Amino acid sequence: MQNLINRRGFLTSSIGAGVAAMASTPLARAAPDEEGWLNEPKVWNREGSVLSIQADPKTDFWRKTYFGYITDNGHMLGRRVTGDFQATVNVAGRYAAQYDQAGLMVRLDPTIWMKCGVEFVDGRQHVSSVLTRDFSDWAGVPLDATPESMWFRLVRKGSALTFSFSLDGHRYSEVRQGYLTEAPTVLVGPMAAAPEGSGFEAVFRDLDIKQV
Repeated sequence: MQNLINRRGFLTSSIGAGVAAMASTPLARAAPDEEGWLNEPKVWNREGSVLSIQADPKTDFWRKTYFGYITDNGHMLGRRVTGDFQATVNVAGRYAAQYDQAGLMVRLDPTIWMKCGVEFVDGRQHVSSVLTRDFSDWAGVPLDATPESMWFRLVRKGSALTFSFSLDGHRYSEVRQGYLTEAPTVLVGPMAAAPEGSGFEAVFRDLDIKQV
C-alpha cells in the first residue's frame, strides 16, 4: 500500500490534473543511425562509448494500470531502427530513491513501448521490465547482490521482444518475451527516470544496436 500512496503522490505533486497524459517532449527528428532525445535531461554528457545521464526528479514512463495515471516524461536517447535487431548495453546507477530506474527502451509512440533494466524498489535493485500497449504491466525480480553494473539485451524478432540480463556481459538469463507491435520501425535506446526522488546519475557503456 505504501508504494501505491507514493506513486499517487508523485502524480499529484509533480504533474497536476490533466497534464500527465501529454507530458513528453517530441523526439528530435532523427534519420536512421542518428539519435534524438525524448525529454532531454537537464544534465548529461557523452565521452566515447560512455553516456552519463542525471535523471531529472519526478520523471517516469507509465500508463494507467493500478495507479490510474499516465506519465511520459522520462528520458530516452532514441535511435530509429527498422526490422529485427539486437540491442545491448552496460548500465550502472547511483540508485537511491524508490523507483529510480535505468536501462533500455523500445518505443513506437506514447501508447506502445517497452522499458527494461534496473529499478530500485524497497531498497534493493530489481531486474525490471514494463511492457505497454495502452496499459502498462510491470514485472520485477529482486537481486540478492548489489552489482556495480549490469548488462541488458533486447532482441526483436518480428513483433516480439525478448529481454535478457547478465552480471558479467557473457552469460545472459532470459527474463521475458512479449508482443509489442507489427510496425517495422521503432525507437531504441537508453532510458532513465526518477519517479519519486531528487534525481540520480545513470551511466551507460558500450551501447550496441545491430540488425540481425
